[in-house]
Amino acid sequence: MAKISIKPIAGTQNRVVVEAAAAEEKTASGIIIPDTAKEKPQKGKVIAVSEKDEKNNKPEVKIGDTVLYGKYAGTEVQIAGKDYLIMRESDIFAIV
Repeated sequence: MAKISIKPIAGTQNRVVVEAAAAEEKTASGIIIPDTAKEKPQKGKVIAVSEKDEKNNKPEVKIGDTVLYGKYAGTEVQIAGKDYLIMRESDIFAIV
């Protein structure tokens, strides 16, 4: 994996850059899911976090954490051919 240089800037809340996990290819029973029926992943790995928000709060997530987030959370961006999500820390539901 090529090292990317991306640093989220915090505004009113801490920002997190997440690399989404791959969508499921098969169901538990082995049925192949076609591309048109695949759901957007709701789990990913934290790639970068902002240092502090405007209230000097540090983020609770850290680089390397696997997190669960909302289905429509974040803004999708493509950097060096890879897809990432930039979202608020408050959009993250849990650290797995």
